[in-house]
Amino acid sequence: MCLRRNLLLLFCLFNQILFANAKKLSVDSLYKTRDMQDIINSFFKRKSYNDTTGSHSNLSLLPSVGYNPSYGLEFGIIVSGGKNYGDPANTTFSVFNTNVFVSTNGLASAEFKHNTFSNHNIWNLQGGYQVGRTVALDYGVGTGHAHQSDDNFVFNGLPVDNNPGVLPIKFTYLKLYEKVYRKLFDNFYAGMGIIVDGYQNIDKPKKGAVRRHSHNTWYSTENKYPSIGYWANGVLFNFQYNSRDYLNRPYKGIYADVVLRLNAEGLGSEHSATQLKTEFRKYWSLSSANPEHVLAFWLWGNYLLKGSIPYLELPGTGTDAEERSGRPYTIGRFKGTSFYFNELEYRYPITGNKLLSGVAFVNIQTGSNQQKIHLFERWNSGEGVGLRLLFNKYTRSNICMDYGAGNYGARGLFIGLNEVF
Repeated sequence: MCLRRNLLLLFCLFNQILFANAKKLSVDSLYKTRDMQDIINSFFKRKSYNDTTGSHSNLSLLPSVGYNPSYGLEFGIIVSGGKNYGDPANTTFSVFNTNVFVSTNGLASAEFKHNTFSNHNIWNLQGGYQVGRTVALDYGVGTGHAHQSDDNFVFNGLPVDNNPGVLPIKFTYLKLYEKVYRKLFDNFYAGMGIIVDGYQNIDKPKKGAVRRHSHNTWYSTENKYPSIGYWANGVLFNFQYNSRDYLNRPYKGIYADVVLRLNAEGLGSEHSATQLKTEFRKYWSLSSANPEHVLAFWLWGNYLLKGSIPYLELPGTGTDAEERSGRPYTIGRFKGTSFYFNELEYRYPITGNKLLSGVAFVNIQTGSNQQKIHLFERWNSGEGVGLRLLFNKYTRSNICMDYGAGNYGARGLFIGLNEVF
């Protein structure tokens, strides 16, 4: 059933592709493109800026409201912006994203991420800073096995109802990384960085209560980690290729990144470890008349080569840099000591003014554990469709709304700012 569903979706994808190439539309221009800012300006009868050289805002602000039994009612704000720090002809547009939220159950999170390019792309700085008190839903280690709560509906990576089969883990975290790349020659970069990941007060019981057993407790005992908190700090060695025409919403180009991460006890880690992280993204614009018709491919892998890593550091669903991989599953639904994820997505405009567009996607993922499940042995798939509302045409920021379905009855709705990849 799952294979037939994937084949049908792929057929629909390529049928849309053929249709896109057959259409004779005018060449894309920002003058004819409408975004939410234009709609708001027209509603209030304010002046709109219809060219790329006029004064306009590169800042997008999106309030967010959500609900989850573990989080409570959530209020937050997402800010996305960008700036060009050099000649636009040979300097990639730099972007940043900020996300802050608080909930009625006392959880809070703040994060800031940036991807900055200097003039002529000589230097590229990538960084992320996160701090907060949150909850993760725990299904154990490995892929390919069902769980009694899998048929629960998911909203933005969390089930909408509590289920006794899921073990929520509450913890305080501090995560930061900064990578510096130097351009070697056209589109090729090399560099290094530092990374700090700390998790404390994990499932700290109330006064007088007994600490409960969990997957984290079992794994931490097995690998000699303190179950209440741990650190994973290290250095990064990076090689990158980047020929994307834009960061927020590429129409064409390639992004490839290879990172060797070395956790060291001398830097505060509980145990030393060596990890290889690989990422590859390829974008094909399928129509010169309408370049928003894009076929996008994403490969993400994280492999443990030596040593061990803490439980909450295990790679898995939604543990990529933007925490958005693996629709329709919950974040952390599948995880392993090593993990592999692959996705194919077709993006296409719906309205002539590019305000509204759509996507269709299919993905697969696999992970290993320390027992009988090996990498590439068991797979889980997902597929879905979505809508895109253009929020800021100058930064190509958009609001994403996706519905996905997967194995074991998994299904869910995902809303965010900017493309998943």
